[in-house]
Amino acid sequence: MAAGKFPNLRLVHIFVTVAKHQGFANAQGELNLTVSAISNYMSELEDKLGFVLCRRGRGGFALTTKGEAFLQQSMTLLNTLENFDRYTASLRGEQSGTLNLGIIDSTITDPMLPASKAIARFSELFPLVHLNLQIKNPNALLHGILNNELDIAVGTFSLQGNSVVSHPLYREQHWLYCSDQHELFTVRHPTVAHISQMRMVTRSYWSAADLGKKGFKQSLASVESMEAQLMLILSGKYIGYLPEHYALNWVKQQRLRALLPTDYGYQAPFSLIFRRGRSKEILIRTVRDLLRNSAKNSKSRH
Repeated sequence: MAAGKFPNLRLVHIFVTVAKHQGFANAQGELNLTVSAISNYMSELEDKLGFVLCRRGRGGFALTTKGEAFLQQSMTLLNTLENFDRYTASLRGEQSGTLNLGIIDSTITDPMLPASKAIARFSELFPLVHLNLQIKNPNALLHGILNNELDIAVGTFSLQGNSVVSHPLYREQHWLYCSDQHELFTVRHPTVAHISQMRMVTRSYWSAADLGKKGFKQSLASVESMEAQLMLILSGKYIGYLPEHYALNWVKQQRLRALLPTDYGYQAPFSLIFRRGRSKEILIRTVRDLLRNSAKNSKSRH
């Protein structure tokens, strides 16, 4: 590629978005462009670069080897420019742009994580910053951090890697529940052997090993969210785990019952994560401190 012919950033952004969505059609919504327009922009980018970035056709979408390499550099470039915008804003004494915050689902009822208060304070401190709050499962949150789609995330994470910084927050209590429509609800003293034979609903992001640690060999249903988990448990056809705070109102209504708490209870460690090297960014640092202090204050009250 000759000097002075570096592709403009709009083309780079379009390419990164297409790669993220694995195809032209899938990227239409985010780019607000037609497939033909995206195709033209991609062809223009490839002409400027002098090599093919992706294969598209009946065989589906796939990046070339050079396309994979260019994608990594493009993501680094766009992330650096975003950080540069934030830095120059801080020199002006203001902060703007977007903060992408990810939180695991069902925390709205969690007294240990009063995220709403932290968000309110953040908005007071940085009124010009656009806050993009996303509710996702742990795997999606971690993937978002690693791919710079999220700036900071809160949840339970088993594997994180060296590129992620993790700050422990607290431990969330979970119990195994059945509903008032389930055959175990009226059994006064159910046994482990009896419970282990019941139809189990699990989280789609749990591995077989995770399930085995909970005392079950297999599940007959899987879900992405706690709301879906609760729905299947309330059907009376499945038993499953829920956070104590999330199930509390249903327990008070005698719609749910915890099964053998001493045998099946467990605690999920909650932590706050972000990419290594970003701890000095003022937005990251502020959200980190607000959430850590909120969790700390809630822990002292409980």
